[in-house]
Amino acid sequence: MTTSPQYVSESGDDRLADIARDRLWMHFTRHSTYEDGGHVPIIVRGEGAYIWDDQGNRYLDGLAGLFTVQAGHGRQELADAAAKQMSELAFFPLWSYAHPAAIELAERLTHYTPGDLNRVFFTTGGGEAVESAWKMAKQYYKLTGKPMKHKVISRSVAYHGTPQGALSITGIPDAKKYFEPLVPGTHKVPNTNFYRATEHADDLEAFGRWAADRIAEAIEFEGPDTVAAVFLEPVQNSGGCFPPPPGYLERVREICDEYDVLFVADETICAFGRIGEMFAMSRFGVTPDVITTAKGMTSGYAPIGAMIVSDRLFEPFKQGHNYFAHGYTFGGHPVSAAVALANLDIFEREGLNQHVRDNEGAFLRTLQKLSDLDIVGDVRGAGYFYGIELVKDKATKETFDHDESERLLRGFLSKALFDAGLYCRADDRGDPVIQLAPPLILEQPQFDEIEQILRSVLTEGMRIL
Repeated sequence: MTTSPQYVSESGDDRLADIARDRLWMHFTRHSTYEDGGHVPIIVRGEGAYIWDDQGNRYLDGLAGLFTVQAGHGRQELADAAAKQMSELAFFPLWSYAHPAAIELAERLTHYTPGDLNRVFFTTGGGEAVESAWKMAKQYYKLTGKPMKHKVISRSVAYHGTPQGALSITGIPDAKKYFEPLVPGTHKVPNTNFYRATEHADDLEAFGRWAADRIAEAIEFEGPDTVAAVFLEPVQNSGGCFPPPPGYLERVREICDEYDVLFVADETICAFGRIGEMFAMSRFGVTPDVITTAKGMTSGYAPIGAMIVSDRLFEPFKQGHNYFAHGYTFGGHPVSAAVALANLDIFEREGLNQHVRDNEGAFLRTLQKLSDLDIVGDVRGAGYFYGIELVKDKATKETFDHDESERLLRGFLSKALFDAGLYCRADDRGDPVIQLAPPLILEQPQFDEIEQILRSVLTEGMRIL
């Protein structure tokens, strides 16, 4: 499975492209594309909502790098924050010691978290945060006299990272098959893709209740005394941006409370303005037991992630000789923490969360114009986070088979969209979708630009099918 688009350019810096082909092992990449003569795209500069390649071509960054560059490219104050921290203390670990940047960032984050999520464990990314949360859940229940509780419930097609534990929680078969057997004890339930609902397809709220109740059912099937946690994204990324139906998250909260199971909200993507709040769960009015996050905390300018837990969960870890037997060398790195603090300053000074809330309706309405195309089945999402599901037959919602999807997404759309000036994701981890998650600074002219590029390329795409 390849999740990143395979962009093939005909020109570029041959020297760098050759080195990239011969020395660089790119992530989620079919390298045969480049072995067969394709040119590796080389991005050299970013400013605001745009990026430039080594040939001077400009592209609208419709994916914020990788759901990360919330404040936009070229923020000098973030570079300055990194340089200042490097000149004072370039590195020190958080292993029994602390440094000011991590202390200040932990305190700052807990001002934004819902409820009593007041304890911050830093990692270097979202997958590590998910890995940390599962380990924490297992140890928590061992410390509290319920040692059999270790299993995890997650949703179909959901992506939660690539470490062995996080990958086990991931619900994408093609992402897992090469690395099996994985960590046992993970079980999958339906997601909230209402467009593909087989139950209660005419009633969104009833569908949400049905989907949530599948979590309770899975817990009962496995035995409540063996299940430690439920992992889910407030808006599921993989598969194409599935928002929670009304009442869904509230029902999940009820189920977790009923069975003494931890509710872990994976906000690796949804946090830091993507849904118009620092944490999406605040927008939806539900308090989880744990939040995992990363990406937008620094707007992608430096790597950092975090597991944030409730006071209740931390309580047994501070008793006697107990400790969390887990850590990362670069978790809470001083430079990354300093950049995160400067990034949060930008959020507050420029009102980026409010900007998203003020403009999300216009963004959605602009994208919904594409619904007049026969190939566009559904446009969904929230905030600055949208998926456009592509269909073979709009009336029946028939999707493309594997060969058709391969020809459409990889054979045409990925390169055509990029060549037309839009960097985004043509994704086939579920049904074929185009995903958009641009920097949070975008306004109507950029919404129009995205829609016009998509319209032109999708219209051409219909002709090749």
